[in-house]
Amino acid sequence: MQGDVTTLHISKYICAAEELGRRSGLHITMGDDFEQYVGITDRLPGKAPTYPNFRPDCSFLPPGKAFWIIGRDPEGRVAHVQAMRFDHLSNTNLAEHLRSLRACFADPKLKAMPGSSSRCHAPTAPSITGLVAYHGDIWLREDFRGRGLATFIGRIAFGLAWAKWSPDFIYALVAGWNIEKGIVDRYGYVHREPHGSILHLPAQGINDDEWLVWLTRDELLKTLRTSGSFGFGEGHLAAADSSDDGQHH
Repeated sequence: MQGDVTTLHISKYICAAEELGRRSGLHITMGDDFEQYVGITDRLPGKAPTYPNFRPDCSFLPPGKAFWIIGRDPEGRVAHVQAMRFDHLSNTNLAEHLRSLRACFADPKLKAMPGSSSRCHAPTAPSITGLVAYHGDIWLREDFRGRGLATFIGRIAFGLAWAKWSPDFIYALVAGWNIEKGIVDRYGYVHREPHGSILHLPAQGINDDEWLVWLTRDELLKTLRTSGSFGFGEGHLAAADSSDDGQHH
């Protein structure tokens, strides 16, 4: 474990995040079989389809490169999903990764349909390089919003990502309302820039202009060092209210 963040720190941190979920009625499981994951997410009422980034027929998602998290209510019904994947960008950068459509397709020439395009105008994206983790497909069922789960969503993913990959950066792509409502702050992201992903995938019905949000390794370490310090209070860490869709890709 790098820096002064030990295995014990990570264990306490993940346990604290899991406890926050449990107190809100979520039983958490995780896995790396994305055929299974998409089979679940494609049947969730109110959830937008999982993007190609996490679809095994589009992206290369072997064990060790990506994982998913699923939260079920006390009756065993799915109430929350999210996923993370790891990309080795040492010989490139995030702006090029997004523009090339490799963030969506293992082989864009083979998998991307005519009319597909991606632009990235976030100024910092060309300097995001090295070991990079992407956080997406976040969805929370409507009846679980407003229970203080925004911090759980980000922090349990951050802890597991560090334990698996020790990334240089973690990033997400989010709709503007996540910025306006402060949801990305509660997820734990420190930086944000507009026009991070202007994505057109006509075959999938995708036409997005999303913000790039991210945190660095040092900022992630700082978060992990405060294991257990984030509270369970709903007022201070409220999730999206009922007007939000509770998801980003």
